[in-house]
Amino acid sequence: MYRLFLLPFLFATLLGVAQNKADLIIYNGKIATMVKPDEFHQAVAIKDGIIQDVGSSQKMLSLYKSAKTVLIDAKGKTVVPGLNDSHIHIIREGLHFNSELRWDGVKTLKRAMEMLKEQAARTPPGVWIKVIGGWNEFQFAEKRQPTIDEINEAVPDKPVFITYLYGKAFLNKKGIQVLGYTKDTHYEGSLIELDSHGEPTGIMYAKETPKAIYTTLALTTRLSEDERRNSTLQFYRELNRFGLTSAVDAAGGGQNFPDDYGVALTLARQGKLTLRTSYYLFAQQKGKELQDYEKWVVSTHPRKNDHMLLAHGFSPEGAGENMVATAADFENFLEPRIVLSDEMEGDLEPVIRLLVKNRWPFRLHATYAESIERMLAVFEKVDREIPFNGLRWCFDHAETITEPQLARVKKLGGGIAVQFRMYFQGELYEKMYGKPATQIPPIKKMLAMGIPVGMGTDAPRISTYNPWMALHWLISGKTIGDMQFWPKEQVLDRFTALSLYTSGSAWFSGEENDKGKIVKGMYGDVAILSDDYFSISVETVRQIESILTIVNGNIVYASGEYKQYCPVLPAVIPEWSPVRHFGGYQK
Repeated sequence: MYRLFLLPFLFATLLGVAQNKADLIIYNGKIATMVKPDEFHQAVAIKDGIIQDVGSSQKMLSLYKSAKTVLIDAKGKTVVPGLNDSHIHIIREGLHFNSELRWDGVKTLKRAMEMLKEQAARTPPGVWIKVIGGWNEFQFAEKRQPTIDEINEAVPDKPVFITYLYGKAFLNKKGIQVLGYTKDTHYEGSLIELDSHGEPTGIMYAKETPKAIYTTLALTTRLSEDERRNSTLQFYRELNRFGLTSAVDAAGGGQNFPDDYGVALTLARQGKLTLRTSYYLFAQQKGKELQDYEKWVVSTHPRKNDHMLLAHGFSPEGAGENMVATAADFENFLEPRIVLSDEMEGDLEPVIRLLVKNRWPFRLHATYAESIERMLAVFEKVDREIPFNGLRWCFDHAETITEPQLARVKKLGGGIAVQFRMYFQGELYEKMYGKPATQIPPIKKMLAMGIPVGMGTDAPRISTYNPWMALHWLISGKTIGDMQFWPKEQVLDRFTALSLYTSGSAWFSGEENDKGKIVKGMYGDVAILSDDYFSISVETVRQIESILTIVNGNIVYASGEYKQYCPVLPAVIPEWSPVRHFGGYQK
C-alpha cells in the first residue's frame, strides 16, 4: 500500500524537475540585469520564451540544465536586455531595404561614390540606384556632400536618387530624363533648383514640406511582392545584428493601412518576424484623416497580436505619428521653423476626442515648443471633457520643448519618445539657431520630472538604424561629426542611456512589465555584445554589435564564434540588390 502511494509522488516529483529545466542557458557572462547600475550576474536561464532565473553559472547550470538545454558560453562577454527602438519605420523600410544602397557608417565620401559607381555597374537598365537617408557629410573625412556633377560623372547612364535628411535630394541627369522633369515641374512647399538656362539641375529642396522629395521617391523602382517579403526578412535580420529585439513602428508618409502592412502581417502570421513589432496608424489624405480614424477604431483593435509564435510579436498600438496634415510640425534645419496652419486646432481636436473616447493610444510628431504649445492646448481641452485618465500617449522628438510644457505632459500622463536626430543635424541646428546652452532635447529634465522617456532612431530616412550610434550620442553629447553639441555636464551616464533603449522604450507599447530587464518573468530577449558597453571608451561604443541575439528564448542572429547558431535566411533578392553585395550598415 505504501508503494502505491509513493509511486505517484515520485512520478510527480520527477515530472516537476523535468518541467523545471531551461530551454537555454547563457553562462560565464557579465549579465547586466538593468535593474540598477552595476548589478551583474554570471548566467541567465530561459524557458518557454521567459526568463526563468538569473544568478551564478554554477547555480543556473545545476538547477536548470538538462540534456536538451542549449548551453551558450558567453566567455566573459557582456549580456544586455534586447534593445527596443521606440520610433523607427521598420515596416516601410522592410518593403524597400533590398533596393537601397546604404551609406550608413561609410567613412569617406570617396568610398561612398565608389559604392555608387559599383552599384550602377550591376544594376539592370531601367532600375533606379537609390541612397535613402542614414548619412550626412559630417561622417565623411572630407566633411562635404557630393556635388551633382560628381554624381552625374559616377553614373551617367542610369537613374540615381539620393536623399539628404528631410531637406534635400539629388537626382542625376538620367533620373531627370526618366521622370520627364522640366522647368514647369512643381511641388507645393518644395523647390526644384533650375540652372541658368531654366532647366532642373537635379537638386531639390524641401521648404515648407518635403513633397518633391518623397513624391519623386515613390516614382522610383518598386520591388516585387516576393522581393518585398525577402527584403523585410533581411531588414529584421539587420536590426537583430545590433541587438534589437523589439521595435515600435511610427508609420509614415506613403505607408498606407492596410495595404503596405500586408507583407509584414503575412510574415508575422507565419512566425517569421524576429522583432516584437508594435505599429501605429497614420492617416494619409489631407482633409480625410478623421474618416480614416473613425473607420480604424471600429475595424482595428490595439494589442491584437498577429504573430503566430511571439507574444506581442506584431500588433497595432494606436494612432500617429502624424494625425492630421495641418499638425505636421515639419523639421528641416536647413530652413527656419514653419508656422502651423490656423486650421490645426480645428482639425486635430475631433481626432483626439475620437481616440480618447475609444481609448486608443496615440503619438504626435512635434519638434518645436511653439507647435507643442498649441497641441497641448487641444489635448487639455479634450481632457476636460473626456478625461485621458491613464490613456497612453506621447510626443515624438520634442527637441525644443520647455519645462512648463513638460509639466503639462506629465499632468496628462504622457511620455516623450526621443530620437538622435541632432546627432545628424546638430551642425545645421547651430548654424540656424546658435549653439544651445542646454541639452536638446532636454532628456535629463524629462527623467527628473518622472516622465516616461524612450529612445529610438527615426531611421532610416534621416538617421541610421544602428542603436549604438544613438547610445554614443547619449553618453557623449556629440554629433556624428564630433562636434560637442550638448554641454558636457548634461550627457547621460551609461546605465541611464541603455535604460532608455530597453525598459524606457517598453513603456511606449505598454510592455514595461514584460521586457527591458533581465529578471525572472520577463521576456527572454537578450543580446551578447561584441564589446563591454560599460567599460570601453565612449568612442568605441559606436562600434558595438551583437554577436548573439535571442528573441523569446530563440537565437535569431549569431556571428563570429557563435555563427553556427545563426538561422539561415533565403539569399537576398533581386540579384542586383545593393544589400546582396554591400550589406547594410558599413562596419
